[in-house]
Amino acid sequence: MFVNRMPRFEVLSPDALATLDAGGERLATEVGVRFEHPRALDLFREAGQVVDGEVVRFQPGFLREQASKAPSEFVLRARNRERDLRIGGSSMIFGPANGPPFVRVDGERRDGTMADVELLLKMVQVTDALDTPGRNILEPNDVPLDVRHLLRALAASRLTDRVWSGEVSSDVAARDCITMAEIVHGGRDSIEREPVLFANVNVNSPLHFDVRMLEGLLAYAEAGQAIIVTPFLLMGAMAPVSVPAALVQQTTEALAGIALVQLVRPGTPCVMGSFLSATDMKSGSPSFGGPESAMGLFASGQIARRLGLPWRSGGGTLTSSQVPDFQAGYEAFNTLNAAFLAGANVCWQSAGWLEGGLVTSFEKFAADCELLDLLRHQFTPMDVDEDSLAFEAHVEVGQGGHFFGTTHTLARFRDCFWRPTVASTENFERWTRNGSNDHAARSDARWQAMVDSYERPPLDDSVEEELVEFVERRASELGDPVSVR
Repeated sequence: MFVNRMPRFEVLSPDALATLDAGGERLATEVGVRFEHPRALDLFREAGQVVDGEVVRFQPGFLREQASKAPSEFVLRARNRERDLRIGGSSMIFGPANGPPFVRVDGERRDGTMADVELLLKMVQVTDALDTPGRNILEPNDVPLDVRHLLRALAASRLTDRVWSGEVSSDVAARDCITMAEIVHGGRDSIEREPVLFANVNVNSPLHFDVRMLEGLLAYAEAGQAIIVTPFLLMGAMAPVSVPAALVQQTTEALAGIALVQLVRPGTPCVMGSFLSATDMKSGSPSFGGPESAMGLFASGQIARRLGLPWRSGGGTLTSSQVPDFQAGYEAFNTLNAAFLAGANVCWQSAGWLEGGLVTSFEKFAADCELLDLLRHQFTPMDVDEDSLAFEAHVEVGQGGHFFGTTHTLARFRDCFWRPTVASTENFERWTRNGSNDHAARSDARWQAMVDSYERPPLDDSVEEELVEFVERRASELGDPVSVR
């Protein structure tokens, strides 16, 4: 977990913030948000909001009032308490790509498998650049759809000792994940006292929460687990083409979901989600890493701080590139750097994302971890004191010498500068002798080294046995028996 103590980059004037606030109130009051779940509609109706069919129109100030009930900071408990996560304030946490159906490894693009998922979980466990595996680094397409949540949660519990994210796409999957968290962390009362799970609820933008996401939201809210409400806005497709309009829509959608969570269980930890990018208006394809996305991130952070909510940035190391090339690198850097500048608290999609989110790349995973590590160092304030001024080194060298052998250098040379794990600083002759490997080839070697360094974290035998029994029983009940011994 990284603490970002650098100043925030704020792009909105007080007048601009006021204009966005008014736009959000108007959108929520006059247009409203659709909720495909009778319990959600009942809760809003009981709270005095206008319910017209499945559309809820909100009284002025209601969404902000509800959002104020969510804590501005909270802690998620990990199986290894040294990996607990503080969400909000100046803290930043990072997770890898989540959701892609395809994998790219060793130059091949193919369907993801459960074996791939397990390798990626091991890579999460061995790097300090990432804090959580999230929910689904990759879709394991060799596993039946209705039991994937069970196998993913079991793998995350066995192979990592970190906070993971539960499935939200149905009531059944959500409650299974909650039960598994209860097994690991000592029961329902325990996880309600100290939440242990994330649940990322995606809005079916524009202005629509579908029944499956709402089932997950309601289940996790009842259990008091942390809920990220994330509008998915590609400007020109799911939002208007102007950044201000998209910001108004994003804020309205996120606050509507957070308001529902607070109606279920006041005080439940929530994160205001942001996933705001552009659409290529020639092809209709999503584009990532552009200036509009960065501007949206800067503004999103400013809005979230004004609301007193932790917030999730829209990336991440996002890119539209098909391979881990220069395009992938600069788009990833521009998105991730904007998240740091904007003071994001949660950065999903921070390692391995490729091809607009269709692919998790092993090579880019390793490269992105290095990029994350670079920015964490870059956003750490430098110490300025008498020792760092190194006056004695100048006395020792005098004029016209060099500092390689000074006492100051010899005491610090091992860790005085950031060192890459993928990038090369070799001269041309040495680089040629070592195989003339480009960045992608070095990233390929790096991810394999990460897997080789993996050591499975300890898990109590009785807890693991209870997890295994639960997963095998539930898989049989769902019609797709599995063996996970």
